[in-house]
Amino acid sequence: MTHDLLIVGAGIHGAACAQAAVASGYSVIVLEQYEQAGMVTSSKSSKLIHGGLRYLESGQFKLVKQCLDERRYLLRNAPWLVKLVPFYIPVYKHTRRRPWLIHLGLVIYSLLSRKGFSRLDRSHWSQLDGLKTEGLEAVFKYYDGQTNDTLLTRAVMKSAQQLGAELITHATFRSAQCHQQGCTVQFEHEQQLITLDARVIINTSGPWVNHVLKRIQPETPALDIELVLGTHIIVPIKLEQGIYYLETEDGRAVFIMPWGDNSLVGTTETAYGGDPKNISPPDADIDYLLRAYNQYFGRALGRGDVIKAFAGCRVLPADQQSAFHRARDTIIYHDNSSNPRVFTLYGGKLTAHRHTAEQVIKIIRPCLPSRRPVADTRKLKLPA
Repeated sequence: MTHDLLIVGAGIHGAACAQAAVASGYSVIVLEQYEQAGMVTSSKSSKLIHGGLRYLESGQFKLVKQCLDERRYLLRNAPWLVKLVPFYIPVYKHTRRRPWLIHLGLVIYSLLSRKGFSRLDRSHWSQLDGLKTEGLEAVFKYYDGQTNDTLLTRAVMKSAQQLGAELITHATFRSAQCHQQGCTVQFEHEQQLITLDARVIINTSGPWVNHVLKRIQPETPALDIELVLGTHIIVPIKLEQGIYYLETEDGRAVFIMPWGDNSLVGTTETAYGGDPKNISPPDADIDYLLRAYNQYFGRALGRGDVIKAFAGCRVLPADQQSAFHRARDTIIYHDNSSNPRVFTLYGGKLTAHRHTAEQVIKIIRPCLPSRRPVADTRKLKLPA
């Protein structure tokens, strides 16, 4: 049997591509090296379903609108998993982004999201979870989405499986030999080397994308990428009011949010040159996040207060610009001259996974037989 698509990697984008493909009527098989979907990068995000307010600063209006549309779909299709929560932006005398700029950004954001914002009266500042008020000039409140990224990835994958996709876990991609009509793929599963045929390969292997490309013949030139480490810490603070969006010592932004009975603080953006399988949060990143928390809240925390620290790898195109200021658009890479049957995803946002997958299917459709769609992913309810 020849499958229409073989997808390498069952992170959020691999799961979403599988869902979009089977919804379009295609036969799909997904290879995942770990025991379940969403165990690496897709389980180590900031847990947010949002448009990216800060992307307005760099003029990425299309990306923000796209993500806010996707937020709306997820709120409707997975209300058990994606919820709107209040976000607070405090502005101090030392804050680089002045109140007028925050206000302008929120006006644009509210127009794109169809959800309003407000400026809190001073009488409410004392209720903000011990937020320091010395030098505080304004506090803005707006709404965005929060999720459990691991459960979201598995729900999307389960949705794809319910429509007919096949997921093979503990599967190691070994090689592929491609030609004009498709590819012959070899992978290892339960100590056996298995061969199958697929018309198209979609490479959604996250930090391993170029490693996978090297195993496909004819050889496809890979894009230059940089792996960027995002560290988060969990601390024993219970927030009652919502999520705080704070400016750090170097002008970046971090979120401090409720996470169960504790709080999650993140994230960092540190260049990483090691093996994605052996990631551990750098001490410097943990200290950076603790300083960010201590700068804004009255109860000081130290290293002994960190319950857990974790880090994941983002994939960004190689660039001289700092990671914080780079565009976050997903690159759907395809070299038609060398390998017309292989498509690779570089980067991508958790929030935009469905839209990204939809675009992938549009691009690969000319390589596949005509099929009858069976579902619309914009309206497809995710299984609990």
